[in-house]
Amino acid sequence: MTRHVAVGTGKRSQVLRGLVAACVLLSAVVHLDLWVGGMRFLPVIGPAFLGNVVAGIVIGLAVLILARPEPLLLAGGFGLATLGAFVVSTLPSGLFGVHQTWTWAPALLAAASEVGAILLAGAALVVERRATARPDAAGTASMPSRSGSAASRSARGTGL
Repeated sequence: MTRHVAVGTGKRSQVLRGLVAACVLLSAVVHLDLWVGGMRFLPVIGPAFLGNVVAGIVIGLAVLILARPEPLLLAGGFGLATLGAFVVSTLPSGLFGVHQTWTWAPALLAAASEVGAILLAGAALVVERRATARPDAAGTASMPSRSGSAASRSARGTGL
């Protein structure tokens, strides 16, 4: 009997997806708080923060709802892009005139959540990839086929 493992259905995958979504959503909430707190008045940074909020909410929900790898890739990219923009803002040249430091609590919270999103999205992708490629107890691949299960093909002598 062939076992089919749907992406995102294992317990490890569900926990990792929940943590990824929490990290992305936390970053979005921090950016919303900063936007409401005054960043909205900055010419380029204000709209970027609002875009970050919207993207974080959409990606966080997609990670939870869609059992596909794409939302995890988006979550990792979100974390990389957001953290990268923060790192650039800490350089002497700043980012669009904004200079940040690593000593500000909201910045540290957002940065930690973005690192978490990157690492956990990668871990979830690995766990889900292994789950879909793992052979079942009979040693047959767990990939579905148009011509029936791998076990029934093997029994007919047609192989994989």
